[in-house]
Amino acid sequence: TPQRFAERGVRVHVLPANATLEDIYSYNPDGVFFSNGPGDPATADEQVELLQGVLRKGTPFFGICFGNQLLGRALGFGTYKLLFGHRGINQPVMDKTTGKVEITAHNHGFAVDAPIGGYVTAPNAEFGQVMVSHVGLNDNVVEGLTCKDIPAFSVQYHPEAAAGPHDSAYLFDRFIDLMVATKTAKEA
Repeated sequence: TPQRFAERGVRVHVLPANATLEDIYSYNPDGVFFSNGPGDPATADEQVELLQGVLRKGTPFFGICFGNQLLGRALGFGTYKLLFGHRGINQPVMDKTTGKVEITAHNHGFAVDAPIGGYVTAPNAEFGQVMVSHVGLNDNVVEGLTCKDIPAFSVQYHPEAAAGPHDSAYLFDRFIDLMVATKTAKEA
């Protein structure tokens, strides 16, 4: 993932899993990214609290895999263990915002329990509205979240893995656009 950002001219600072909010903001970040796991998202209370701190500060957020599950929990949704985990490099996922189907790489055993449809108020209402942005076409599992009122989104699969081979590379560009727009709005 750092390579995908570096290819786009983004300077990346990799922090350990036990980083604090103060550690993150010591870099004065334009955005915060949470990567894949491993782990059971139901036991990641400290990481969920950390992410809620990032969201409260209005810093753009992008998460993949475990980062998607943590965003779901931060917004107040539950997570659950899949009966059969999603594994492989040819999993079809629909981006509900564009209607396009992407061939994606998966390696996860947990999923976010959120309603598929349009925007809904997050159970943790302080973060406003959220929608399921991506859905797995094999079983209708939530594969992504997009927030309307805060600069945050995530996907469950691995856009850095280039399964399609580059069907999901746009997500890195979307995050950069979100960082630029947020920074521009703060400076105005």
